Amino acid sequence: MSLNTHPPAAPRARIRPAARIAVAAVLALGAAVAAIGPARLIAQIEGDRGIAPVASTGDIEIGGIEVNTTGNNAAEARRNGWRAAAKQAWAKTGGPPLADGQIESLVSAIVVEREDIGPRRYIARLGVIFDRTRTGQFVSPNAAIARRSEPLLTIPVLYSGGTAQVFEVRGAWQAAWAQFAAGASAVDYVRPNGAGGDSLVLTAGQISRRSRIWWRNILDQFGASDVIMPVARLERQWPGGPIKGSFTARYGPDNEVLGSFALTAKDSAALPAMLSDAVRRMDRIYSDAVVSGRLTVNPTLNADRPVLDPAVAALIAAADRVAAQPVDVMPGPAPIVAETPAPEAVFTYTVQFVSPDARAVDAALIAVRSVAGVKSAATTSLAMGGTSVMRVTYAGSIEDLAAAMKARGWSVVVGNNALSIKR
Repeated sequence: MSLNTHPPAAPRARIRPAARIAVAAVLALGAAVAAIGPARLIAQIEGDRGIAPVASTGDIEIGGIEVNTTGNNAAEARRNGWRAAAKQAWAKTGGPPLADGQIESLVSAIVVEREDIGPRRYIARLGVIFDRTRTGQFVSPNAAIARRSEPLLTIPVLYSGGTAQVFEVRGAWQAAWAQFAAGASAVDYVRPNGAGGDSLVLTAGQISRRSRIWWRNILDQFGASDVIMPVARLERQWPGGPIKGSFTARYGPDNEVLGSFALTAKDSAALPAMLSDAVRRMDRIYSDAVVSGRLTVNPTLNADRPVLDPAVAALIAAADRVAAQPVDVMPGPAPIVAETPAPEAVFTYTVQFVSPDARAVDAALIAVRSVAGVKSAATTSLAMGGTSVMRVTYAGSIEDLAAAMKARGWSVVVGNNALSIKR
């Protein structure tokens, strides 16, 4: 007879659903910290953000000049590299042949994109900026800027590692757009620096919104007429390996596509140069669209000048032509002239409403505008996640407006020439 000397197995503890959720949340947070690092995770809440864009001037910039020069020492090799870059850049401007000293007198700045300095050797990728005032006698003005666009809000969106970002952190794609000299472009870029509230208002989710009211409020804050969204997607093949980038030029509140292309960087050190090339190619796509007339301000964004459907406009024109034709009138009794009623008194009131998101803003505006007697209603202050304010012009007393809003299911508090409404 054999005896079992192993102790009985302890009963397995059952984990409640609430505990499972808590454990999953802790594991997800730990995975996020391990994936993106605690510094970047904290940057979503606090920290320095924003990269100020370079000043846009009318100077001529030629980038991506590769030089490989030598000299008796490092300083001489570098000077020779800069002279060689100026000659190559001048050839790309299409100007006439000039002496080396004359070309150097036209250069206003040298931009170092990448450089390796040895004891007697200089290998670099440079950009050369020529002063437009001095070069105007040799180089004709760029035909692309003969037609310049309206101010366009620029929202650079980067997808990398399964995460979308705009201004939440100081990203490489934002830096590439901030460093782009757009003075000679046909596009009038409005480039937010990403500091302050920019990171809360301009997000990757913003480009998928279709509300014209919401877009109009955003564009008014930045003094723009329309919006463009250059989108970049980066895929790293393996740590320290090549980086594939796919780029799409999008524009307008409907997120339409103008063009796309793909580039590859051999490693992380070559990523800034690839993104700079991508920005220049994006600028060519947008500039060509402006010149061809494909990139124009969306008429639905301008609430002051509503655009009628062509069929409706044709019907109205036909009715006007019929009304303008003379009509034979048979003699009869004199028409009865009705007395013209006295004009209604119109008052302006302030209405506060809770605005957790853009949909709540639209719902509040639509509800107020649907009240009989409301002449106009427009937001004067937007506070996402808080309380926004609109100015309402109404033909009636504030008590009548409050009663109309209560009839539509809103909770209303009447104040001194103001209302507070919420669902």
